[in-house]
Amino acid sequence: MSINFHDEKNRCTYTMRQADSSWINAIRDIVDVKDKQVLDIGCGGGIYCRALAEMGATHVTGIDFSAEGLKGAQQHSSGYSNIEFMVGNALNTGLSNEQADIILERALIHHLASNELEACFVEAHRLLKPGGMLIVQDRTPVDCLQPGSTTNIRGYFFDRFPRLKDAEIARRRESKEVVNALLHAGFKGAEERKLWETRAIYPDIDTLAADLQGRTGRSILHELTDEELRELVNYIRQQFKDDEGEEIVEQDCWTIWSAVK
Repeated sequence: MSINFHDEKNRCTYTMRQADSSWINAIRDIVDVKDKQVLDIGCGGGIYCRALAEMGATHVTGIDFSAEGLKGAQQHSSGYSNIEFMVGNALNTGLSNEQADIILERALIHHLASNELEACFVEAHRLLKPGGMLIVQDRTPVDCLQPGSTTNIRGYFFDRFPRLKDAEIARRRESKEVVNALLHAGFKGAEERKLWETRAIYPDIDTLAADLQGRTGRSILHELTDEELRELVNYIRQQFKDDEGEEIVEQDCWTIWSAVK
C-alpha cells in the first residue's frame, strides 16, 4: 500500500522536521541563497522552504502536487512572510519564464516516470533566470544500498524486509541518467556531491520507535502492513539493545547534483 499524498491523514507527515545544519552547510557550499528568488518544486511539507527563507532568500515559492500536503506546509510556515505555496505539476508549473535564481528539487525525481525526468528539468530550465542554478537531491541505488547501522537506520528496513530493497531500487536513478537528462535539458554541465544528511536526533530508542511506527516522513514504510511494521520496529530495537537510553543520530545518504542555466 503506497503512500497516498492526497490523504488528509498524511497532511503533516512531511512537515514536522527542521532541516539540519548538515543540509544547510551543503547548500551554502554550492550557492549563496541570500537575496535570491527561490522555487522549491516538490516542496512537500515546506521543511526546506523554511530553511531557505532562514538562509536569507528574498522569496521562496513552494510547489507541490498535493493540496493536503500544502495545507500542512502552510500551517507550519505561518510566521514566514517571504514564503508562499501553490499546487502545481513539476512538469508544467504554469509559472512565467525566467523568474527564479535558484530551484530546489529535493526527493522529487524518484516520484517521476522514467520518461518524465528530462521534461522536469526542461521546466526548471525555463523557470530559471540566465545563470540561475538547479539543485537536485535524491538517492541513487548506491545510496540506498548503504548497510544498516546505528546511524543509517534506513538500511535496517532492507535487512528485515528485502523486498523493500527491490521497491526502493526500482524507483531510483543512476547518477549518469540524471546528469544526461540535465545536459539534454540545456544545463551547462552538472556537479555531483554526496551528503550524509542528519535526518533527526532522537533522545532514545523509544522516540525513534514511535517515529517509525507513525511512518513519519518515510514513504517506503507505507509498503508494509501494520503487522510488518511492528516486526520492523522490534527488529530495530534489537539493534540498539546495547545502547538503550542513548541518543540516536539518524543520517541518510544522498546525492546532490547542481547545474547552471
